[in-house]
Amino acid sequence: MKKNSNNSNRTIATNRKANFNYEILNTYEAGIVLKGTEVKSLRKANVNLKDSYCVIQKKEIFVFNMHIAPYEHGNIFNKDPLRQRKLLMHKKEILKLYDNVKQKGFSLIPLSLYFNGCYVKVKVGLCKGKKVYDKRETIAKREINRKIERNLKQNYKFK
Repeated sequence: MKKNSNNSNRTIATNRKANFNYEILNTYEAGIVLKGTEVKSLRKANVNLKDSYCVIQKKEIFVFNMHIAPYEHGNIFNKDPLRQRKLLMHKKEILKLYDNVKQKGFSLIPLSLYFNGCYVKVKVGLCKGKKVYDKRETIAKREINRKIERNLKQNYKFK
């Protein structure tokens, strides 16, 4: 089977708020079970990962609140955009994640969605929520880096 070169390792969507709201401790790659015309919708990047999260139930892992927009030509074959979707991981990894998530303050957050060859993969992060002062610290560091880059650009232009 020939792989489509324009879709191999192509990022579909990223959860930009996850880096701001959570401290990412570890990342895992998981497959995702899709139905109907959801893959066609993903090829057009009609997906939103904001406010999505993962839950482990009965030794299986599911993602909630991942919005995959209905495919415009899909008519009756479209599924519910916010339905829960099963993630595919090894049983050992799921049990290890379950032990970590039981601890206070840890959660599983989908960080990005991408094509790996012809398969759709989800990058799941084991995260710990940031406090308000940590978020302020992140904003301050970002602004300092912007100022430094601006100054370097201006100094470089004059030389």
